[in-house]
Amino acid sequence: MQTVRDDDGKRYVLVKRSGDSSRVRDPATGEERYLPNDDLTFEGVSPLVAAASGVADPVRRAVTAVHDERSLGLLVELVDRDAVSVVALLDAYDLCESDLHGLLGEFRAAGLLTETTVHGERGYAATEAAREAVDALRGGSK
Repeated sequence: MQTVRDDDGKRYVLVKRSGDSSRVRDPATGEERYLPNDDLTFEGVSPLVAAASGVADPVRRAVTAVHDERSLGLLVELVDRDAVSVVALLDAYDLCESDLHGLLGEFRAAGLLTETTVHGERGYAATEAAREAVDALRGGSK
């Protein structure tokens, strides 16, 4: 599979190329349709990356940063709680210090957490992207 763009710059995944037209899939909706080949420009983007682009950015960030149920649970807890100190996180959950710091680092790199100070201690707070992602994963309207 390949990716293509139409004359308006919209990206599609190429499903099948024919003589005059090609069947393409819209990554945002999954809908397929035929477009004239003259209106398409081939790209070098992975079709899997293009398919993933149809998922809302905050959800993509969360899905790529979360590796298992424990890390998902940590993200959900951070969204549900106000800013939390690292000490409180270590006391509250069954994660060793290195695992906790590794997950917090991944969440920060994904833009899901921001570092803050809580009662004079280093801590973390969920970003709006994290809240939107957890809301969507819970089946919310965002």
